Amino acid sequence: FQLLRGETLAMVGESGCGKTTAGQSILRLLREAEGQVMFEGTNIMDYGRNELKSLRQRMQIVFQDPFGSLSPRMKVDDIVGEGLSIHSPSMKKPQRQEKVIEVLRTVGLDPETKNRYPHEFSGGQRQRIAIARALILQPDFMVLDEPTSALDVSVQAQILNLLEEIQIQNDLAYLFITHDLGVVEYI
Repeated sequence: FQLLRGETLAMVGESGCGKTTAGQSILRLLREAEGQVMFEGTNIMDYGRNELKSLRQRMQIVFQDPFGSLSPRMKVDDIVGEGLSIHSPSMKKPQRQEKVIEVLRTVGLDPETKNRYPHEFSGGQRQRIAIARALILQPDFMVLDEPTSALDVSVQAQILNLLEEIQIQNDLAYLFITHDLGVVEYI
């Protein structure tokens, strides 16, 4: 398949059919992956470690389980800002803090939440933190792996609306993995 900036492609299938594996393979999170993944005309399956590191800023993932994907020992500030620490190590702490606050506002969280731990949040708030963590690096492409399946219906709609706003503002391409045809119809 081909996916252009600003587009959303839904990958739909039953549990266990390989949707998550495909998404993680596209991002080169699985070493066993084979085939071709073309990003801006280059097969990233041929990339080495250093090339992948720089590519990771431009390709991010939001996992299905917002609680399981957030370290319980880290505060929100550290979780969301971790990517900046890795990809922009020369960035001063005040600058990083400013970016964390900005992205927390973007996902609809109070900046004061940066001093709290994941267990202090609802499922929808945790998913907003996970989205902020991916968004802070200003990616071009995001894999959204069942980002609403662990949430109740009213919160699902809020998260889907947020993802749509973020996509429009940032001209992002989304690979939206789901088993829920109602969610596909909504997006």
